[in-house]
Amino acid sequence: MHATTLDRDGLVRLLEVLEVGLVERTRVLRLSLLAALAGEHTLLIGPPGTAKSALARRIHLAFSDARYFERLLTRFTVPEELFGPLSIRALEEDRYERHTAGFLPEAGVAFIDEVFKANSAILNALLTLLNEREFDNGAGRVRCPLISVVGATNHVPEDEVGEAFFDRFLLRLAVEPVSADGFARLLAGNGRNALAACDAGAPPAVPEDLRLPAAVCDALREAAAAVRLPADVLARLAELRVWLAGQQYYVSDRRWVKIAHLLRVAAASEGRAEVAPWDLGLLPSCIAADEAGRQAVADWLACRLGVREALSPPRLTRVVEAFEAQLKAEREANDLDYDESGRLRFSAISHAETLAGAFSSGIGGGMGSEQASALAGEIGDAKGGAGALRMTYARKRRYGALHVTARTTQIDALLLRIAAYQGEIDAQRGALRAWAAQSLWADPAFVDAAQVQLAHTAAQIESLALRAGMARAGFEALPRLDEAGAMPAPVEHEPLPD
Repeated sequence: MHATTLDRDGLVRLLEVLEVGLVERTRVLRLSLLAALAGEHTLLIGPPGTAKSALARRIHLAFSDARYFERLLTRFTVPEELFGPLSIRALEEDRYERHTAGFLPEAGVAFIDEVFKANSAILNALLTLLNEREFDNGAGRVRCPLISVVGATNHVPEDEVGEAFFDRFLLRLAVEPVSADGFARLLAGNGRNALAACDAGAPPAVPEDLRLPAAVCDALREAAAAVRLPADVLARLAELRVWLAGQQYYVSDRRWVKIAHLLRVAAASEGRAEVAPWDLGLLPSCIAADEAGRQAVADWLACRLGVREALSPPRLTRVVEAFEAQLKAEREANDLDYDESGRLRFSAISHAETLAGAFSSGIGGGMGSEQASALAGEIGDAKGGAGALRMTYARKRRYGALHVTARTTQIDALLLRIAAYQGEIDAQRGALRAWAAQSLWADPAFVDAAQVQLAHTAAQIESLALRAGMARAGFEALPRLDEAGAMPAPVEHEPLPD
């Protein structure tokens, strides 16, 4: 590990050491460390005996010059247990000060178990300490070296003070008992590792050259400040904010700023100059307060990342359907019959036939067909035998070369757009694979969900390309006129971006 800069390979080795003996806790440990690197706090939510305190102790081991403080809170906990006892000498001099040495105000990393069981006086004092890194000691306010607090709780209260304290934890991570597969591995481990995984036992020995000094953490945060948030990432964050508002889920402006900082730290720790769209996979644990909310945010992100809304399958489907509907209408359209010279074809019908038809339909007041024909004949003879001409509709409409070319040219432009979008989706799938392969903070479940969604989108786009191609072939097969014919108006559809 370099003295003043964060070496990614050294960070990888550090994570490997910290994860020794843990079962199904890699994701929680890594996110807790990322929060600490960003100067943020983590809340672990889960039942007792699920390695929450073990995770906090390991986070402490990542930093070379940070003191560790740990305390279990109850409703009977007094401020002296967290902030230190009152100074007798200061009281004699009419000052209300505490001896903070060895207590939370002088800690670098702290673990506070059952954080919401403390009374409101303690929680209010913690608010300033967690957010501003300052502690009011007597008449003065002192600066605290706090890097990160790892809190633990079984449940989150809904009272006003509890919600304010809850908001101080940027990451909220569920810690559940190990799965059936994890249970087998937990018991199969040796005693030391099994105990460490269950919140007890000696933590792993971290070589001093892998531990992070304060200078490295400061340099990382300076590098993170220069990391760029690209336009597409900002657009997704704005869309997510609107979606959350529609779900009646409030996220404070302060939290959004902290989220952006966390994304930049994640990128900087991996040596990247800008945040990738896939880094937004960190957001579910930053936004939601429970597992259902986290899953809802993760599902929204998996469906939206890597997909351009302007060229989304639903929108492209409506465009393809417009061409299909136009083709259907043109296939079914009747037209006037033309003779070999291209003139309208007429057939003669006599007045007698017309009247006979009318009389036989009842106009003749019940007259028989023979009588009607005879009467019509007499009328026709009286008019000199002149007949009427009528147009015939004996065939489907035919189209000139200009019409067909206009239709196929328009579909060719659509097919080019679809092909370009197919290329975009393929590139996004490759980018996601490359990002996941090098990311230290990626959630495998989120990566899998995003890959499935992109594969589904690619299949939909391929289907639309086939349908558009079939529509093109349909226009090519329309009945033709010998001459060029007229140029039609373009098929109307939703505009597509470049």
